Amino acid sequence: MEKTREPVASLILYNLLKWSVVSPMLHTYFRGRIYGALNVPMSGPLVVVSNHASDYDPPILSNCMNRPVAFMAKEELFEVPVLRQTISLYGAYPVRRGESDRAAMRAALSSLEAGWATGLFLDGTRSPDGRIHNPKLGAALIAAKAKVPILPVSLWGTQAIVKKGSIVPKPVPVTIRIGEAIPAPSSTKREVLEAITQHCVEVIHGLHDLGR
Repeated sequence: MEKTREPVASLILYNLLKWSVVSPMLHTYFRGRIYGALNVPMSGPLVVVSNHASDYDPPILSNCMNRPVAFMAKEELFEVPVLRQTISLYGAYPVRRGESDRAAMRAALSSLEAGWATGLFLDGTRSPDGRIHNPKLGAALIAAKAKVPILPVSLWGTQAIVKKGSIVPKPVPVTIRIGEAIPAPSSTKREVLEAITQHCVEVIHGLHDLGR
């Protein structure tokens, strides 16, 4: 039977961290605003895609989904006692540095099969202005293979949280806008994946342009 939700233990940890740490920091320190929360499917596997400008993006994004979002993490983190169990419960899945894209894709597909919402940043790396400049087709391909919808999300303001040379987050305003879910790509043909990916970029940029 196909799983439609994350494991119970993961949901408990997610809510514990959300309400004790992430949400208070987002809403007070960053004066966070969230729009479109009702667009998030509360059950069933889901590919969440967004722009990326800060190391704070994964917990902020997951917090705003009202359900855990699994992100890939470097394999070394899974060698640390206690941390390994914690990040695994939170949905992180290991990918070795320098590993092939196929390994990362297998890990993401396994996460979706287990009923998780799985997060991917379209650029694959942080951008200094929060825009998507070189979108990869991986998210669309994963959604096509898993036959799951894609949820586009815009993170506005996170590029200013940490300035170069500083480790202390700045209390900058952050806004999260969640778009409507996009049906799974109809095939894994490149032209289909490119069209879906470009559509995601346009939606995210449109949400991002709304600003604060």
